[in-house]
Amino acid sequence: MNDQPSQNLSDKNRDERIRANVAEVRQRIQVAASKSDRDPETIHLIAVTKYVDALMTKAVVEAGCADVGENRPQVLWEKSQELTGLDVNWHMIGHLQRNKVKRTVERAGLIHSVDSLRLADAINEAGSAKDRIVRVLLEVNVSGDQAKHGFAPDELPPALEHVAKLQNVAVEGLMCMAGLDGDKDQARREFELLRELLEANRRETAENIRLNELSMGMSGDFETAIEEGATMVRVGSLLFRGLR
Repeated sequence: MNDQPSQNLSDKNRDERIRANVAEVRQRIQVAASKSDRDPETIHLIAVTKYVDALMTKAVVEAGCADVGENRPQVLWEKSQELTGLDVNWHMIGHLQRNKVKRTVERAGLIHSVDSLRLADAINEAGSAKDRIVRVLLEVNVSGDQAKHGFAPDELPPALEHVAKLQNVAVEGLMCMAGLDGDKDQARREFELLRELLEANRRETAENIRLNELSMGMSGDFETAIEEGATMVRVGSLLFRGLR
């Protein structure tokens, strides 16, 4: 694929480039936070490593990105196994099928992409079997794109009521992906909608629902997302720029 980094650079050059990219993204996060009078320390950079191997993933972690997001469950399993011993917080950010829940729950510290009640139930069952509480975000389809996963905005309140009854799931916030066909103004409106949904549903008082996190924004629009309240931004290609 054209956006996959080359593996031919020397280790030193690769690591230096990744460190510089991480520093640049963090600087941009700080600027965006300052524009909206926010503390940049409250915004978590999730390094998306879907197009790179374990060696590149290790390099970005060593450059200061302890939070790593994977789109595909099998890749998350493999990389987390290969990088055992490295201080990594693994995030499942892509679509998760119910038959892959058990192994993902064992590896991921946070699942961003809970997009159905059946998936929430499967995660609860897996958490119960492991005697642990699984941290999740509920994915909301704010763009209305039929090709995207997630709860419709009006489905969120009953979804929260359902999840409130699950003993082994803790909902920490919401996640969305901006529509692929929209511009930055459209993305801003969608991020604003997700923030409004989070604020409107904070009245949910169940012990296992703490609506504090907003996972939104990627390489092309993370600054806009920060201005609209993102607490987690999922950045991939910018971290590996110059490595093609």
